[in-house]
Amino acid sequence: MNLLLLFPEDFENDVRAVVDGRRAHHVKRILRAARGDELCVGVVDGRIGTGTIAEDPGRELVLDVRLEHDPPPALPVVLVLALPRPPVLGRVLAAATSFGVKQIVLLHTRRVEKTYWQASALEPEALREKLVLGLEQGRDTVLPTVALQRRFRPFVENELPSLLSGAHGVFAHPLDAAEAARPDRTGTSGTSVGAGHGIELQTPAVVAIGPEGGFLDHEVEHLQAAGMQAVSLGPRALRVETAAAALLGRFRQAALR
Repeated sequence: MNLLLLFPEDFENDVRAVVDGRRAHHVKRILRAARGDELCVGVVDGRIGTGTIAEDPGRELVLDVRLEHDPPPALPVVLVLALPRPPVLGRVLAAATSFGVKQIVLLHTRRVEKTYWQASALEPEALREKLVLGLEQGRDTVLPTVALQRRFRPFVENELPSLLSGAHGVFAHPLDAAEAARPDRTGTSGTSVGAGHGIELQTPAVVAIGPEGGFLDHEVEHLQAAGMQAVSLGPRALRVETAAAALLGRFRQAALR
């Protein structure tokens, strides 16, 4: 926990907050903070500052709060993610949030198991929990939005074009070893490119990541027709959470340039 995220209901007044549960336990048992210690705190969707522990009665934690600066800028990337297995989903949501992604779309593709859409991991509170963990990790306060898109083609044809307006669009697509070894498959960013042309990763962007095994051929055609370009991280098969972190890291570097 690099930031203790506070919510409006935590505040007794403008400058004093009381937290309990997981957050208080982490501060006391993991961080081993005590009365008089200062913590990095932030208010959800608000500013960041310092919280001084004024009291620690029982399982609660009483903080005197000073909010001094705005949260870090968002990463200008929309993440479109083929809905993964529930445990993987939680890890990807937390990681994407820690990178600063503020708009996430969970998408159905042919290789996505239909049962995933009935998982408790998609309940609003479960999604929020993973987003909060990502904010705590990345020292951020602004919660991302998460949209559920259960139909691939209507999303790609009707909604993806508006997301791509003024943005660079790429989708992760694995190459076989022979393709990835071809010299004309390497882009200017060092990323292997399935389209056969150098692609400079840049922001703002829409980044689509398929299920393990990749998008099917007809899904690739629809994405390309919408204006997306294929990129690959090479011939090795990566887990969804690994591919997401690798691509978002590259876009973060592009945004900082």
